[in-house]
Amino acid sequence: MGNIIFSLIWLIILICVSFWVANIAAAFYIVILPFTVCIEGLTALTDFLLSVIQFPRYCTESMMAGKGFG
Repeated sequence: MGNIIFSLIWLIILICVSFWVANIAAAFYIVILPFTVCIEGLTALTDFLLSVIQFPRYCTESMMAGKGFG
């Protein structure tokens, strides 16, 4: 078990930030993804948006491990 203070901070980040950011990124991802077939340059953008969509998972893993920010 990691540090309980860091776990609480990660929980706050998870609830207050990561869900909102992931939802906004998901909306852009859904709109842009079909255009990657025609425009190859958008692939890097959709890869980045996919990593942003997975931010809540990262927060949850860090919360469960009690990891710090370093």
